[in-house]
Amino acid sequence: METLPTILMLLAASVVSVIAFRALELPPVLGYLLVGALIGPHALDLVGGFAGAQHLAEFGVVFLMFSIGLEFSLPKLHAMKRIVFGLGLLQILLTLAVVIAIVVALGLSWQAGVALGGALAMSSTAVLTKLLGERLELDSPHGREVMGVLLFQDLAVVPLLILIPSFSESAERLATLIGLAALKAAVVLSLVLFLGQRLMNRWFFIVARSKSAELFMLNVLLVTLGLAWLTELAGLSLALGAFVAGMLISETQYRHHVEEDIKPFRDVLMGLFFITIGMLLDAPLVLANAPLVLGVLALLLLLKFTLICGLSRLFGATPGNAMRTGLWLCAGGEFGFVLLAQIGPLHLVPPLALQSVLAALVLSLLLAPVLVEYSNRIVLRFAASEWLLRSMQLTSLAAQTMNTERHVVICGYGRSGQHLARFMEQESVSYVALELDPELIREAAAAGENVIYGDATRRETLLAAGVTRASVLIIAFADTRAATRVLEQVRSLAPQLPAVARTLDERDIVALRQAGAAEVVPETLEASMVLAAHALRHVGVPMSEVFERFRQTRAAGYRTLRGFFRGEDELAAEGGGSDEPRLHSILLADGAHAIGRTLGELALQALGVEVTAVRRRNIRALEPAAETRFRNGDVVVLLGSPGALAAAEQRLLLG
Repeated sequence: METLPTILMLLAASVVSVIAFRALELPPVLGYLLVGALIGPHALDLVGGFAGAQHLAEFGVVFLMFSIGLEFSLPKLHAMKRIVFGLGLLQILLTLAVVIAIVVALGLSWQAGVALGGALAMSSTAVLTKLLGERLELDSPHGREVMGVLLFQDLAVVPLLILIPSFSESAERLATLIGLAALKAAVVLSLVLFLGQRLMNRWFFIVARSKSAELFMLNVLLVTLGLAWLTELAGLSLALGAFVAGMLISETQYRHHVEEDIKPFRDVLMGLFFITIGMLLDAPLVLANAPLVLGVLALLLLLKFTLICGLSRLFGATPGNAMRTGLWLCAGGEFGFVLLAQIGPLHLVPPLALQSVLAALVLSLLLAPVLVEYSNRIVLRFAASEWLLRSMQLTSLAAQTMNTERHVVICGYGRSGQHLARFMEQESVSYVALELDPELIREAAAAGENVIYGDATRRETLLAAGVTRASVLIIAFADTRAATRVLEQVRSLAPQLPAVARTLDERDIVALRQAGAAEVVPETLEASMVLAAHALRHVGVPMSEVFERFRQTRAAGYRTLRGFFRGEDELAAEGGGSDEPRLHSILLADGAHAIGRTLGELALQALGVEVTAVRRRNIRALEPAAETRFRNGDVVVLLGSPGALAAAEQRLLLG
């Protein structure tokens, strides 16, 4: 078959499959595997004799290992050493030991056991890290364990990629080759640690000084492929050289720039690699031996879950968190396919066994998001202590907030949350801060700060924090997806509660306002105004004019700065005589005159009142328009003078 039509066919099939699998919220890797299985020699055989895809796909592994090298950080490893080199190492070793014992008992060689054990021990870094981020569980106890184990698995791939190709040699020569490979690897790593970083910093500085994106990208490719080629010349794998290149760059200031530049190459070539893996899948053989494949799948999930759960308990995790860690990590991963690709040409494993393991890994990867989604329900069903621990946490949280009213709930206690808390303390305003990082909580609580462990996206946590009695809720982190989930819970529990959210820039303002935020503060706007203040002062513009300009900018951009909610104490302090515009929330209960009528029909503007927001339980927030029709349970937020607000409230409730 000609090369160009084949490449076009692969690209078209990949695009269609990735679109379909993303629409189904499934890992795109499964789409690539499906394409490979359909067009491979065991099905339609549309790539007969085309070896170019196989050679090109090898570079997918190279760039994947390069990306792992970029994530490699000695300080990070040191900080997580107990999990990485304790739990992670034992998980790999015990999985290898059990698989070797099973394989040898079935009459195969120990080399086949090591190869298959390494492939089955891996979990999906790409899928699980994405799920941890989406579910806001990166800083949870099981999240840290999952990340630590994944990090060690990524590191363990490097020696396995060196070791497995040497299994085709005799026993005497195998020992020699392994020793020589270990010596070469030690020399390479020594050069990296003692010489490479200095040289790489200087070289990248020279390249970056030219300020050419094209030259920078060419240099990244040169370093990555050049080191991969050098390690291959030394008798090691291409993947090791790419890993070393990533390690070198990871300690430079150019790491994040390189990571963004290399990502398109990595993703495209990795997709091609997974297509070639799919070509290895013999669908007719797998279907004919479906019970065997399902048995391997069940054994894989049960074995890894049992081992990881037991090891997690050994390292001090609660039964519930140990079960979560086991459920998250029990499925296979993309590195399992990388290692299986090394096993095939060596003929260490019979075709039926290799096909069964390959199919089981594909099915487990398909099941991974499902296991994660139902992990909490499974834990609560089978871990008797989990209900008690969760109840104790919520009881402790509720006890600390039981006597507080009109307090501030701060979601997130990073730098922004801590600054907020200090402002509240200076004004003698009570607050409760919710945070998920236990180390941060331990240190802050020891210093006497009112920060409590709790997930702000959970309904029961917000209730325990007294959100129904609070005066305002502040989302101090800049994760839009997480903030949206918090706002949904707040709108359900306390629709009248003003919520202020933080975002990095203006792109997410609309989404957060629609989710129910009374106000959204973009960091870029505020930083720009502070910079402008300093610049204009040096130019000679009077500060009074600068502050007035900022006041106008903020009033135009921030709806709630056009007025404020007033409490009883503040109204008493004002003596009731101030005509300054203020905000006022009105709940439309059953029987209210406004229910069923539109905003235009009520003509509130004629009374001198502006409707700044309409909040609804199901529709989280509406930008009010003349055709907006009010429903039972709506909360109408009005802006106007006290007299105008009183007239508007009467019209809304009584007509």
